[in-house]
Amino acid sequence: MEEQVELVGKAFVDHYYHLFDNDRPSLSSLYQPSSILSFEGQRLEGNEEICNKLNQLPLGQCQHAISTIDTQPSSFPGGIMVFVSGSLQLPGQDYPLRFSQMFHLIPTVEGSFYIQNDIFRLNYG
Repeated sequence: MEEQVELVGKAFVDHYYHLFDNDRPSLSSLYQPSSILSFEGQRLEGNEEICNKLNQLPLGQCQHAISTIDTQPSSFPGGIMVFVSGSLQLPGQDYPLRFSQMFHLIPTVEGSFYIQNDIFRLNYG
């Protein structure tokens, strides 16, 4: 079970950041109306509000580089907690920004997962 949680977590992270960097509007398929995003302290609810925020970020064609992925099964049956740390390279910037992000993935009846909770913070200093 633990190995499967890790495999799903890594596959999700690869998929999420690939979409974020290359096809951000497609992230809407990963959220549901019940989803919640805390982005730098701002709380957003529902896939429409979340995706509007993500699509309006002034990040241009950014590139994520993932440093660590930690996964755990959640108390929700079949749910997975994923904690990511890494860096975000913005076009025209000399230095990447460090970030941390946590996802709570919930299984769907179709056999995939959606993001119920998402917390994102830049790491300054």
